[in-house]
Amino acid sequence: MPDSLRFPTVRMRRLRYHPRLRQLVQATRLDPAQLVLPLFVRPGRDERRAIAALPGHDQLSVDRLGDEIRTAARLGLGGVILFGIPAHKDAVGSDAMKDDGIVQQALRAAKDAAPELLVVSDVCCCEYTSHGHCGVVDDATGRVDVNNDATLELLGQQAVSHARAGADVVAPSGMMDGMVGAIRAALDDAGFAHVPIMSYAAKYASAFYGPFREAAESTPQFGDRRAYQMDPAAEAGQALREVELDLAEGADLVMVKPALAYLDVIRLVRDRFPGVPLAAYNVSGEYSMVKAAAANGWIDERAVALESLTAIHRAGAGIILTYWARDVARWLG
Repeated sequence: MPDSLRFPTVRMRRLRYHPRLRQLVQATRLDPAQLVLPLFVRPGRDERRAIAALPGHDQLSVDRLGDEIRTAARLGLGGVILFGIPAHKDAVGSDAMKDDGIVQQALRAAKDAAPELLVVSDVCCCEYTSHGHCGVVDDATGRVDVNNDATLELLGQQAVSHARAGADVVAPSGMMDGMVGAIRAALDDAGFAHVPIMSYAAKYASAFYGPFREAAESTPQFGDRRAYQMDPAAEAGQALREVELDLAEGADLVMVKPALAYLDVIRLVRDRFPGVPLAAYNVSGEYSMVKAAAANGWIDERAVALESLTAIHRAGAGIILTYWARDVARWLG
């Protein structure tokens, strides 16, 4: 390196000495319009049940959802994503396909409350099945597992039902092979060719999902989801294959989940597929750990949350699903 590019000629701290200068040269900026807020909807009336593992979040009855939707719109959030807890569960998750199902009711209520707000619906069976798995379970392979191909038709029916109810985007999260193609065909055949698909393309079988399973009441009643969600120790190239396959089947946006433990995957996807809208889910465990540490006075919640979300954005995610969405919008003013 030439002497002219060394200290004392070059002093990197010159760009840091003034707060406004630091702000001026920032390359990564958070904006509420990049954030999507997860919401959990349950049966009943005038219900707001606190979720112990997700401080600051509640299960809401449909009639209580409107206030949250209007707040999200007022704060300028990029949108919300809805998860449903049905009154009744069965082996195939029938409530997920019903036009009067819990998420379908919530979609209509959300669009009534703030028609301009983007509303995303999670398309999966785990919250609706009595066994807690993401599709039809049988032993066709010689062991009890989700029957991939039998589940595809159910996902298509669910997505069409959500589109009829007003979903602006459908987001399949079950990691079934062929799910994007099946949903795209079902939507197109039903007259919803305009409805985009945001695929959970690289979703890992993560230990960070625990608080979400309490919130969505979707803990598997036996086994786990490692037979269909990705192995955290798998070569990162497997995530690229998953994304490429989903894009070939018609995905319009893709997602990496979780976010913080998979920043390398987010960057790889961004570099391999420039121009493809990329989301990352800052998942429940990532949120709850910070909340717990902050409650004990060990860390500054606001500072850690903003730093974490900035890192996710810097890695390449232009869209972030996060339980801090409302807080960030207020912190950013």
